[in-house]
Amino acid sequence: MSLSAAAALAAASLAAPAVAAPQPASPQNEVPMVEGVQYVATVEGISEYRLPNGLKILLFPDVSRPTVTVNCTVFVGSRHEGYGETGMAHLLEHMVFKGTPTFEDVPKELKDRGAVFNGSTWLDRTNYYETLPASEENLEFAIHLEADRLVNSYVKQEDLDSEMTVVRNEFERGENSPSRVLMQRMLATAFEWHNYGKSTIGNRADIERVPIQNLRAFYEKFYQPDNAMLIVAGSFDPVKALQYAKEHFGAIEKPTRVLPTTYTEEPPQDGERTVILRRVGDVAQIGAVYHVPAGPDPSFAAVDVLESILTDNPSGRLYKRLVETKRAASVSGGTFALHDPGVLLFTAEVAAANDPKDVLRAMLDVTESVPAEPVTEEEVARARARLLARRERAANDTSRIAVQLSEWSAQGDWRLYFLYRDRLEEVTAEDVQEVAARYLQSDNRTAGLFLPTEEPQRIEIPARPNLAEMLKDYKGRDVAAAGEAFDPAPEAIEARVIRTVLPSGLKVALLPKQTRGETVDARLSLRYGNEETLQGLSGATNLLGPLLMRGTEELTKQQIQDRLDELQAAIRAGGSDGTLTFTITAKRETLPAVMDLLGEVLESPTLPAEELALLKQATVARIEAGKSEPQTLAPTAVRRALSNYPDPADPRYVPTPEEQVEMISAVTPEQVAAIYNTLLTDATGELAVVGSFEPDAVLELAEEHLTGFGAADAPSFARLPQVPNPDAPAGDTNIVTPDKKNAVYYAALQLPISEEHPDYPALMIGNYILGSSGLSSRLGDRVRQQEGLSYGVGSQLSPRAKDDLTTFGLFAITNPANVPKLKSVIREEVDRLIAEGVTAEEVAAAKTSYLQKQRVSRASDSTLAATLGSQLYHDRTMAFTAEQEAQVAALTAEQVNEALEKHVDPAKLYVAVAGDFDTSAGEVTEDGVE
Repeated sequence: MSLSAAAALAAASLAAPAVAAPQPASPQNEVPMVEGVQYVATVEGISEYRLPNGLKILLFPDVSRPTVTVNCTVFVGSRHEGYGETGMAHLLEHMVFKGTPTFEDVPKELKDRGAVFNGSTWLDRTNYYETLPASEENLEFAIHLEADRLVNSYVKQEDLDSEMTVVRNEFERGENSPSRVLMQRMLATAFEWHNYGKSTIGNRADIERVPIQNLRAFYEKFYQPDNAMLIVAGSFDPVKALQYAKEHFGAIEKPTRVLPTTYTEEPPQDGERTVILRRVGDVAQIGAVYHVPAGPDPSFAAVDVLESILTDNPSGRLYKRLVETKRAASVSGGTFALHDPGVLLFTAEVAAANDPKDVLRAMLDVTESVPAEPVTEEEVARARARLLARRERAANDTSRIAVQLSEWSAQGDWRLYFLYRDRLEEVTAEDVQEVAARYLQSDNRTAGLFLPTEEPQRIEIPARPNLAEMLKDYKGRDVAAAGEAFDPAPEAIEARVIRTVLPSGLKVALLPKQTRGETVDARLSLRYGNEETLQGLSGATNLLGPLLMRGTEELTKQQIQDRLDELQAAIRAGGSDGTLTFTITAKRETLPAVMDLLGEVLESPTLPAEELALLKQATVARIEAGKSEPQTLAPTAVRRALSNYPDPADPRYVPTPEEQVEMISAVTPEQVAAIYNTLLTDATGELAVVGSFEPDAVLELAEEHLTGFGAADAPSFARLPQVPNPDAPAGDTNIVTPDKKNAVYYAALQLPISEEHPDYPALMIGNYILGSSGLSSRLGDRVRQQEGLSYGVGSQLSPRAKDDLTTFGLFAITNPANVPKLKSVIREEVDRLIAEGVTAEEVAAAKTSYLQKQRVSRASDSTLAATLGSQLYHDRTMAFTAEQEAQVAALTAEQVNEALEKHVDPAKLYVAVAGDFDTSAGEVTEDGVE
């Protein structure tokens, strides 16, 4: 599947525009027009416009989502960086969150409106997006913000001083991952000259030493309207959007500078290349990359299909050759769809007791034997169906499309998003065989093993196609079915929800609504067992869900997956002790068939022993990979210290990674079968369905397909209670993780209250102010913005719905040398919160931000389904949510301060920090390394 996380035009597409000359709408009165804004083209409901200063605008109205997403893409990525400038595009991504004269505190401005926001940098582009509750005020705010920070961001020395250490911390976090480093080493070796071989995050020295005047010059050169695209998607008035874009972006003068074009081309590779990485870790990794054409190339869809044929689970050739033979714990792959020729990537985790070199040879035998062992029409049809199904599911979420369009635009033109789909539908076995024969050659490969040859091959990669010619007459297809305007207020949702109980005992909540693409999201949770019957079964209960999806009396695992792809649907199974959960994504027309399939999975599973062995192997490999990782060890140490359940057989016990491995390894087919045959029942559980469907029809389907299975004499389900540990320790501990250049801080304490406690809303807002609101919070402001100690820092409040147990937690990452100062700064902020309290202004802003963010969250149908299902389990309705939000809205600073002082005692925090604390490079002081 395309890792299209790259795309940034730059001057190449500016010098020769990828779109044809502006064309009139047909009929013209169907396309919103604003004087002074040039209309360019419309494809399947998405319209392009252009301002006189060069700014491109894409509008994608969708009234079915009560949110609006504004995305600003700047066509600059690591491809455009020169000598000494590596990481500059990514560093600027951080810097434009530092404010402008108009928007002094960008994160706070966004938080106050309940926005979900972020920025990202890749090889060809940088983008910034925010999703907010739909309103005219929010639409103008987001467009004004993006226009302002495009050209008016401070880019000051003092901000660089703090943010440089944050970015360096992010760099160090990546250095902790052997698989990530191995991939970067392979890319650096595969690309000798092109910047695609350089990491987007940059060179450490460049990050640390970049002069502010160089960074500002880079900003002023690339951050201009003629090198940017504004994308607006969701529920909004297109005319208003164009007017706001004209007012705020149009006021920016067109720059007089001419952007340089990137012209470096990677020459054909002239022999296999080898990368050997030696680092501390627990699981060996292997990989291989092959050069392939640019994303716009007509053959790229065939390359995507080829990757899927090789890596898909369970049909993929690599999966069958490596995973099913237990040589590898997992395999994965991806294609880099880029502005210039990219790569096809394969990776694998080596299973225990296997020689990595042997596994690599086996991988290369599979990939490079495709030219001699042709792909079949069945393989192509399966891969094509899966890729199209994934695309179709994503296409119904306009907030995701708004961000995805930036990737295609960065390849040269946003209409490639549709053209790629058309090409994918037409891919044949002959097409796939042709790209396999051309590119899967040893002399075009970079891997972890050097194999010389006497006859080197030169694999010529096609030149970038002429997009203007390719797309000049492209019209696309009919616009997808639109949804209805939806009010995410709790009271409005409650008025629409239908609740009932099936004769089996299954509780049901239905929320019918018209959605874009007539999509449906559902969540089925089945409850089983009790404290006595679940003893010693934690490993088996975790594997039950995935194993159920791996075969029935009538269908194999592959046939189940093929059927879901054919239906353009998905069923994901999971669970833990006493709970089995299925999340379902389908369409109105396919929902009956999907529920029929799920019914078959529940009624006649085969629980195949060979698939259980593969599940155990993959699960153990994931656990093993985390055994030396700080992000695993620090939280685990804290959770174990606070746990009130010391018996390893108890389902509430917190195991070490080593114990997890033993627990999973010990699972037998008989254990899993016993859970299904003696504990699982249709009598207790919840089904929540949200989307385009007929309620009566869904109730009939549920009664027909989701009941009538399980043990008739199964013991009654009883919820596993959780209570605080009265002897929970305080203090801190350090965990040494050699060769991990990023340390992880985690701290927590337990509060003897439930989510229904009268003080919980006040504690939640206090925690929101402290750190759960993200970048714009007390911890974010102090630890990241001012001190530059951490890329990621925050706090969290994790309540139980019915039990008197809520966990207050703190987390951060940092350089190991900065751990003493990080601990001190975080403790200072927590102490200050309790001692000095919060202000009325902070509480007012936090309440507005929190409540707006809840509206954004409820705009997601999958989130709504999970919420309604949880409410069924806890005997609640949306009235509980409405009441809690009303309590939040009524809070005063005095109430928040009283609750914090009453319940949160910083002296009771248990702190764990994991990292490489080798101080041989210098003496560790309170301020770092001297």
